[in-house]
Amino acid sequence: MEAYAVLATGGKQYRVAAGDTLEIESLDAEAGTDIELDTVLAVSDGKELTIGMPFVKGAKVVLTIMGHKRGEKVINFKKKRRKGYARKIGHRQELTKVTVKSVA
Repeated sequence: MEAYAVLATGGKQYRVAAGDTLEIESLDAEAGTDIELDTVLAVSDGKELTIGMPFVKGAKVVLTIMGHKRGEKVINFKKKRRKGYARKIGHRQELTKVTVKSVA
């Protein structure tokens, strides 16, 4: 079994391993730079699982930022029948595409 970590960022949790590519909520960094995140909830070296309370001390995940983009548009439509009430709101989330460089 390979090493992996459970990472918390942007109010969500991700299970990541070295070499994974994922889209997370926007991070304030330039494309091509490396960042270290220490909000690791659990880490496994392939044999033993360490769970933090809430974070694992000394554990970190190094991410390489590939670029920034915007997600798909989500439409929120509310309507009350026979009342003349209709409300339409759209939202596009700012995302950052990252590649996991290492899990330590």
